[in-house]
Amino acid sequence: MMPLLTTKGLSRNFGGLRAVDGVDFALMPGEIRAVIGPNGAGKTTFVSLVSGRIQPSSGMIVFDGADITGLPAYIRVRQGIAYTFQITSVFANLSAYDNVALPVQRTLSDGRSKGAVRTGVMAALERTGLADRAHMPAGQLSYGHQRLLEVAMGLALKPRLLILDEPTQGLADSEIDNFITLVREIAKNATVLLIEHNMPVVMQLADRITVFNAGKILAEDTPEAIRENAAVQEAYLGTAP
Repeated sequence: MMPLLTTKGLSRNFGGLRAVDGVDFALMPGEIRAVIGPNGAGKTTFVSLVSGRIQPSSGMIVFDGADITGLPAYIRVRQGIAYTFQITSVFANLSAYDNVALPVQRTLSDGRSKGAVRTGVMAALERTGLADRAHMPAGQLSYGHQRLLEVAMGLALKPRLLILDEPTQGLADSEIDNFITLVREIAKNATVLLIEHNMPVVMQLADRITVFNAGKILAEDTPEAIRENAAVQEAYLGTAP
């Protein structure tokens, strides 16, 4: 089986800082991959490069066999890459329903069909447990529910690769349990790339874990092997809260 996503020598410099430094990475279809590491390790910069929010200083990104390195973010969305942000980016003055309707319309050949839009919106809201809040202004949702609304917006794009950046931040324990169930369900039809600091969530969800440190991949293995890795313990797990 061919990887869905690969990067080769991927780097991004900010002045004298090399935030991502020569990263070679491969993600298989249907995989749930967690990316972990200390603050400033380059995790968000890496997924921002993959999604097209920023351009690399050097290196290559290949998605489903095609070189997408120079493509803008909106083209990558059309090709099946959806990204939820570390900081919520919902439209606060629109209802939860209307926030999700915007990406749903992108996926429909006739985006003006109200019935098709409603079906797509409510399916995404139901999957994320927000159906009963469909008509609330997004800005009035709790922070945790805004995070879930972003996931619903990502799901509405019917992505082949869903990138989630700190998705459990702000969620209550009961909501985290539901989120874990949701991600496992998403992975039946899509590949998931997850940046997450909540290690119990990572250990429950991930098929494999990639550990970043100082812009490079420090280790990459199964959750069990990563937990036992001395270098990872020293760089991250040993000092994690």
